[in-house]
Amino acid sequence: MLRLLASSCTQGTRALMGTGPAPVFCHLRRPLGHQASKAPRNQPPSSEFVARPVGVCSMMRLPMQASPEGLDAAFIGVPLDIGTSNRPGARFGPRRIREESVLLRTVNPSTGALPFQSLMVADLGDVPVNLYNLQDSCRLIQEAYQKIVAAGCIPLTLGGDHTITYPILQAIAKKHGPVGLLHVDAHTDTADKALGEKLYHGTPFRRCVDEGLLDCKHVVQIGIRGPSMTLDPYRYNRSQGFRVVLAEDCWMKSLVPLMAEVRKQMGGKPLYISFDIDALDPAYAPGTGTPEIAGLTPSQALEIIRGCQGLNVVGCDLVEVSPMYDLSGNTALLAANLLFEMLCILPKVTTA
Repeated sequence: MLRLLASSCTQGTRALMGTGPAPVFCHLRRPLGHQASKAPRNQPPSSEFVARPVGVCSMMRLPMQASPEGLDAAFIGVPLDIGTSNRPGARFGPRRIREESVLLRTVNPSTGALPFQSLMVADLGDVPVNLYNLQDSCRLIQEAYQKIVAAGCIPLTLGGDHTITYPILQAIAKKHGPVGLLHVDAHTDTADKALGEKLYHGTPFRRCVDEGLLDCKHVVQIGIRGPSMTLDPYRYNRSQGFRVVLAEDCWMKSLVPLMAEVRKQMGGKPLYISFDIDALDPAYAPGTGTPEIAGLTPSQALEIIRGCQGLNVVGCDLVEVSPMYDLSGNTALLAANLLFEMLCILPKVTTA
């Protein structure tokens, strides 16, 4: 059983451990196997019947579950920010994203996706990271995700700084082998080291390449921008076979044609989606540690994620939400919506 800590209030923790009453809006489920196609599935409660502030602070107010067994997909928090290079605070991202997710609903009328009628989904709480040791935190993350993917559950991760994607991909690659990557970000995150350290939020994909976790001919990075220390900051990425799509090449246009090219490039390859919230312009998402001007728009973010429908998506993350830099909660609300969109494009999700 995973040693996952629920990011919730005391009542929710007591309910999860069996020492207190379960929340009024859901029942904790521990299915023994994947559900039959017509069996009941977890459903976020409707605000028509349950007030939004009521209940445990889980993603979309889904049931909390201690094990991935029986789940098709799950939301997991990784509240880690000791890999950041400047402004901290992403350790509080998962909790704030969950708080804002109460505004989400169960179907996607824009795409016709019916995720909760198609999949058994729950919130697995948070990985118990070690905030005093980055290497140990990466070990804990990898071990937790190995159990999740081994159970046949697709993880949708609430970050946390971008360091966390490295141990997650270690676990994903153990099951699927080298995977394709759709990386949406202001930064390439392929630096080699900083201050003598080879592991921080600027290096995860360099480490993934070093360990053969990525199929480099199936890696696309979108939204890259910002000042650099050299005139050719993308040389390493392109030398590995990555496709690097700069933010200025996305300005004032729809990204639907780009995503058609990405779908063709990825084919049936297992694909991991890693979305750094700083890919978006800070006018829309100021609550992040390393903002860069002139970024993507929320509508372009939707085009990117929806453009992955039909691909063999094996995991997703949304990272670098740092709530203290956006007291309105809009950045976390945007993150929650993007995670919902990721859920909607998973392979087994049916559309109306």
